[in-house]
Amino acid sequence: MGSYDQACRDDANHADVTVIGAGVVGIASALALSRKGLQVLVVDKQAPGMGASFGNAGHMATEQVFPLADASILKRLPRMLMDPMGPLRLDWRHVPKALPWFTRLLLNLRQAPYQNSVSGIRALNEVSLSAWRRLLESVDGTHLLQEDGSFMVYEQESSRADLEALQTCMSAQGVAVEPWQGDAIRDVAPQLADSIRGGLFFPATGHVVDPLSVVQRLVAAAKAEGVKFCQGEVVSGDVHSHGVTLETTASERLHGRQVLVACGAHSAALTASLTGTRVPLDTERGYHLMLPGEQSRLPTAVTSLERRFIMTPMSEGLRLAGTVEFAGLKRPPNMARAWQLHRLSQGLFKTPLDAAEATPWMGFRPSLPDSLPVIDSAKDGRVLLAFGHHHLGLTQAAVTAELIAGLAMQGTAGGDASRHAPPATDQALPELTPYRLDRF
Repeated sequence: MGSYDQACRDDANHADVTVIGAGVVGIASALALSRKGLQVLVVDKQAPGMGASFGNAGHMATEQVFPLADASILKRLPRMLMDPMGPLRLDWRHVPKALPWFTRLLLNLRQAPYQNSVSGIRALNEVSLSAWRRLLESVDGTHLLQEDGSFMVYEQESSRADLEALQTCMSAQGVAVEPWQGDAIRDVAPQLADSIRGGLFFPATGHVVDPLSVVQRLVAAAKAEGVKFCQGEVVSGDVHSHGVTLETTASERLHGRQVLVACGAHSAALTASLTGTRVPLDTERGYHLMLPGEQSRLPTAVTSLERRFIMTPMSEGLRLAGTVEFAGLKRPPNMARAWQLHRLSQGLFKTPLDAAEATPWMGFRPSLPDSLPVIDSAKDGRVLLAFGHHHLGLTQAAVTAELIAGLAMQGTAGGDASRHAPPATDQALPELTPYRLDRF
């Protein structure tokens, strides 16, 4: 990270929209905005795609229509505090800061708000894959998405009732789901162990072969269409009659007509500065372990019901992911949690996974207590907002970009909507009320 040079300042001062955040949501949105005829600048303190977008599970999780927590979280709370290796971990040192967030989360377990969350997640997920098809086709990147479904498997007979209950709940929400026997699953994934009794198959899901390559393909397309990129950190902003002025850590002022806040788990302070609204944003610290020696172990993503983690095949190996830790943005990573994923895999395969040259990773996933993102505009359209997608950032990025582009054209920036127009679609986009900023 360094200070802005003169070229960056010039780009900022000529931008219609300054996008804060170079993750998959920010980059997809920048490209969509550019295709509306707007001059776009992307600013991030890291290189594009090197935050949470680098290390996500790669799973297009359209089947995950339920919020992060349900009523069982009350029973799990003691273990969350005591077990540093548990799949859902709350660091006791983070409790005072997290208490208001968890209070909101518990209030969201009431029937009406919980159902609102389910409806809001489902509305985005139902159109997410089609949005990704349009986006990747437009950048010659269709090979990066594998739409071959995914599995959730179980090993213990005592888990059968939980699996059947989950299938019933998902079917009630319109999720495509099929029960499969263990032998049928092994026909598709023959290296899975005989201990797997069965599971659920989700045909309307998929995975990307490399999350970073997806971002890099979008960046290349954005640059080709005139989007500018600068590295640096925006810390505050002011909205006025002529647009938006942004302050950076390098004591530079950037001026633009609109700004899009899409910096994930780091979006709360900037949103408060620009809109006056304090958003209850916390971070799910997610871990993964990348196994480069396991490129051909699985044909598609597989989740373990009992072990609570996912394994996704990628071009550079097998990625184990799925743990959640609440410990804030400042505490150092506990990489033992990443290595724990390898231990969790033991017994799932006929032969153990090869952990030679494995690499651990930790990143920050932005999480709001109702498990819904903020997708909205404020300050007469001068401030656009796209963050808080928790573990569905990759899944929902392309449809979020389409929604943001629509919001921008309703704002102050103008632009030529016919230039580089994306392919037409008859599929209606979700109504934005569930994702509005003023719900907080």
